[in-house]
Amino acid sequence: MRRLAPVVCFAVLGAYDKAAFPPQYRGAAFASLHGSWNRGKRTGPKVISVPLEGGIASGDYEDFMTGFVVDDDAVWARPVGIAVGHDGSLFVSEDGNGTVWRIAFEGG
Repeated sequence: MRRLAPVVCFAVLGAYDKAAFPPQYRGAAFASLHGSWNRGKRTGPKVISVPLEGGIASGDYEDFMTGFVVDDDAVWARPVGIAVGHDGSLFVSEDGNGTVWRIAFEGG
């Protein structure tokens, strides 16, 4: 089972109960990992999904939103919060630039 690295602050959104994303995300938890700042090799920042069964993690987490690390010395954003919109989209906030992203699935 994949484990999170130490010194990774996170915020968790409980079970995703909408139908706007593909089936593997329904009932999953989403977590924003703020990332490390004091490690030789950066971990995070990113947003992950964790499959749940009965409210308990039932498998490995999956990277859901990545690409924030420029190199081992810099990141351009650090996700902090997650919320679900009425339409099932996810909103992810970050504290580096004050940005909020809306993530919506388009496809079949």
